Amino acid sequence: MLPAPSPSKTSIPIHYQSATQLAQQIARGALRSRDLLEHLLARVDALNPEINAIVVQDRERARRRADAADAASARGERWGPLHGVPFTVKESFDARGLATTFGFDALKDHRADADSVVVQRLLSAGAVLFGKTNVPEALADFQSYNAVYGTTQNPWRSGHTPGGSSGGSAAALAAGFTPLEMGSDIGGSIRNPAHFCGVFGHKPSFGLLPARGHTIHGQLSGPDLAVVGPLARSATDLALMLDLLAQPDEIDAAGLRVALPRLNKPTAALRIAVWDNDPVCPVSGAVRARLAAVCETLGAAGASVDRHARPFDDAAAAQVLYDQLLQSAMGGGLGDEAMAAAIQCARGLSPDDNGPSARVLRAQVMRQREWSRHHEARTQLRWAWHRFFQRFDFVLAPVMPVTAFAHDHGRFGQRSMTVDGRDQPYFDATFWAGLATLAYLPATVLPAGPAEDGLPVGIQIIGPAYGDQLCIGLAQRLQALGFGFAPPPALAA
Repeated sequence: MLPAPSPSKTSIPIHYQSATQLAQQIARGALRSRDLLEHLLARVDALNPEINAIVVQDRERARRRADAADAASARGERWGPLHGVPFTVKESFDARGLATTFGFDALKDHRADADSVVVQRLLSAGAVLFGKTNVPEALADFQSYNAVYGTTQNPWRSGHTPGGSSGGSAAALAAGFTPLEMGSDIGGSIRNPAHFCGVFGHKPSFGLLPARGHTIHGQLSGPDLAVVGPLARSATDLALMLDLLAQPDEIDAAGLRVALPRLNKPTAALRIAVWDNDPVCPVSGAVRARLAAVCETLGAAGASVDRHARPFDDAAAAQVLYDQLLQSAMGGGLGDEAMAAAIQCARGLSPDDNGPSARVLRAQVMRQREWSRHHEARTQLRWAWHRFFQRFDFVLAPVMPVTAFAHDHGRFGQRSMTVDGRDQPYFDATFWAGLATLAYLPATVLPAGPAEDGLPVGIQIIGPAYGDQLCIGLAQRLQALGFGFAPPPALAA
């Protein structure tokens, strides 16, 4: 039995209210931070053993901070817009004294000696950190399991993936364990968990949010393409999180300021391009149906919807380019011995071998000259997107070709994804994430409702560079029109 929290004026259970709603209740004295924290911890005790979303807990320090927040409230003090609101973060973010392993068994005893920038800023906004959430090893899968913490289940259907690599983040939100989460994304690692679990997520423009404290072994530079960003149960929470976090790190703060544009254009004046399917990565009819429902709603509100416009002609070439740069970025994380072995293996490849494994291997060990050519091609593509966004405000697209699938922990090269009865290579699904990632663009995922199988579907809103709050603004409007978070039926109470 979960303890009854302080009464709320809304009928939404307190564990499913947004962070913004909870902060407002704490601010007006209708809810104590410690009571909220204990309610969430009791829910974690009751449900997390089965779901396994929260894998690191820091209860006593969180209780002390919640008590301090309540004492400050009693004195009329407010630490910030998230005063007293509990939250969790992806396991890969450093938090002082807590484990950061990236799912590697060899790092199971590692403890961070400082907070990541993200954790610092959320604490400075008054929030209360009480745990960290599960990831796949090396943050490199659409599923979240590893030898350190085990497997995370999707709260909508046990035995199915919650996504990855921020799978624990999205599962914790969907299960009502936490109102706020922070994830990271290089191949859809914020977006596919948001889609699979029916929550909101935002992949920021590249470099917008400082990622310091989100690297293995304390590196200060992060990989190409990778970003950190928020997940939540409301678009308004995403907007708040972005305002708190989208400021330069201290090394750049003397000369840089962030002033992101907001969505002021009426919905009836919006020009929406829809990219709902592609031969490079075919999308199931169930997912396309939910995207169509969002488009129909926007069209009914007066927006112009174009289902044929594209920013460039050769999607297959763009996917190859993305995959090359992605694998190069991932290869940069290899240790010296692993890189030496990869170089040796690449030298032994036949010139005629252009299979998937050979392409990955060559990309991981590519020379700077080759990378520079790819970077120039990427820059050309960024300009193509820039010109496209002079004619259109947003692109709406799928996040993944299917709803949450059953766990498959077999070897990567042996996995596939079944789309309307046809198998396609597992990692081809990065195509939809790569549209925004390759060009450094922002993308917001919002829940578009359940598919015929009862599992949630998310769609992504892709916008121009630094149009992050524009994307989130459209998500807010769509949320007001009915496209928002709904709890998994078995956990709705």
